[in-house]
Amino acid sequence: MKMTSLSDFKKELLQQDDFKNEYDALEEEFQFIRVLIDMREKSGLTQEEIAKKMGTQKSNISRLEKGTSNPGWKTLKKYAHACGFKIQLQYS
Repeated sequence: MKMTSLSDFKKELLQQDDFKNEYDALEEEFQFIRVLIDMREKSGLTQEEIAKKMGTQKSNISRLEKGTSNPGWKTLKKYAHACGFKIQLQYS
């Protein structure tokens, strides 16, 4: 049995209209998560180090970066500051 790579499996699923529509609807969330991870990587800190600076646990940072939590503005500001950044809200 041939194993399918994750990227090939994703490409195959994206050919289905229902899946593609749901995936595209999450693009803003995916982009936001990428920004959070990018901030941490640019800071050179680990999730554990960010958690310590924020006074929380690594598991909370992991959930934040996976998009499985629903953080408030205060948490997002603390995360950004722990990484050495400021965060601002924009709309379009």
